[in-house]
Amino acid sequence: MRRSMFGTASWGFREMELEGQLSCVCRLGFEIHELDIENAPGDLPADADAEQLREVRELYESYGIRLLCAATGNDFTLAEESQVRKSVEKVKKVITVCEKTGAEYLRIFAGFSPYGEVTGARWKRMVAALNEAAQYAKERGVVLCVETHGGVLEYPDGVEHFASVTTEHECLKRLLAEVDGSLRFVYDPANLYAAGVKEPEKIAALLQERIGCIHCKEFAVTPLGHLRPAACGDTGMDWDAALKGLEEFAGPVLMEYERTEDVAEGCARSAAFLGKYTE
Repeated sequence: MRRSMFGTASWGFREMELEGQLSCVCRLGFEIHELDIENAPGDLPADADAEQLREVRELYESYGIRLLCAATGNDFTLAEESQVRKSVEKVKKVITVCEKTGAEYLRIFAGFSPYGEVTGARWKRMVAALNEAAQYAKERGVVLCVETHGGVLEYPDGVEHFASVTTEHECLKRLLAEVDGSLRFVYDPANLYAAGVKEPEKIAALLQERIGCIHCKEFAVTPLGHLRPAACGDTGMDWDAALKGLEEFAGPVLMEYERTEDVAEGCARSAAFLGKYTE
């Protein structure tokens, strides 16, 4: 992996204004910071006007941060067709924002339903939605990347992840056969471990050249058996296995420390730990 492509994912910064995020990322010495678009309160809206887009571009430039990656929230696995349609239209608006700001990668999701529920017409709607969004992105020079992310249940002390279509091996294998060839994936080994995948390197091998970005984080287990965010290196996660075969990966590698109260420190620890895997 290339150290020059290290950066920060947006989720842990969700309680900061964008300028505060970029100032923090600049102090940390990263070159990339993911722009969140209509994914959390305070994000850049999907219908941002020309002045808002100009301000965002200028902010990134003023701090010397590359606006290479963006992210949004969506769910193409919902049971209601109208809700999937609404999600597709939102993603297309966000793709247009990426085109206008120069963001090259957009992180989205397939969805958060249990994979066993996404069958028949529901599976076909999801694939159609992914293909429509991928085609729209390709026409606008944006690389659409689907995160390997399970469904999430929240508890007072943490979260529980369960398997989705992007964490279950056979579902991913089927997806690769059915989605547009331009569609890429965000490989997040911690999400895979959290959803019950014992050997995430097998997912990495399956996705192979279709990995567009990598997210780096860990989860610690609470006394009640739930998960809470942790930095890379905190929990003994097997990164040698998780990154097997990705030694030459040249795309964005984003630290996704999810605790808002100490996100800068967590991202810094993560990058320091992962330094041994860089060229």
